[in-house]
Amino acid sequence: MRHPDQTRRTTARLFQVAFWLLLLLAFALYFSGYLEQRDHPNRHLSLAETDGPSEVVLQRNRSGHYIAPGLINGHPVVFLLDTGATTISVPEAVARQAQLHPGRRSRVTTASGVIDVYQTELETVQLGNIRLDRVQAHINPHMPSDLVLLGMSFMQNLEMTQRDGTLSLRIP
Repeated sequence: MRHPDQTRRTTARLFQVAFWLLLLLAFALYFSGYLEQRDHPNRHLSLAETDGPSEVVLQRNRSGHYIAPGLINGHPVVFLLDTGATTISVPEAVARQAQLHPGRRSRVTTASGVIDVYQTELETVQLGNIRLDRVQAHINPHMPSDLVLLGMSFMQNLEMTQRDGTLSLRIP
């Protein structure tokens, strides 16, 4: 039979361990949400319709990029806005998932050099409540990420205003 002091010490130690584990879990949950918000501040971008002009306001992430969820032909994607890209550049893996059809092969110049891509036309592209039809794009088999570069073939149709870490996009 155990001594009562031994039982109390064992119980106290178990409570201490449980307390520290719960505290670590609470910190982990808090900081994972904090880091997610810092790296992807637009992850909950609304697709709600508005009565006024179609407009989206994006927050810049800690790396200085504007990243936001959207849709290509109704398929959910994550866009990285890239005003230096002439067209929308869809990674090959994302293109397969969205059932995009590769068209004519062409060569483009990127930051990594000259590469082969495949032309395609997107039926619809949606970012927030901005939706455009029949947008030119290309399928890029060399992109390792699942981020879709949202280039000027989409943004040329919008008014863009950047101020204080936000980017406002609006159909004129």
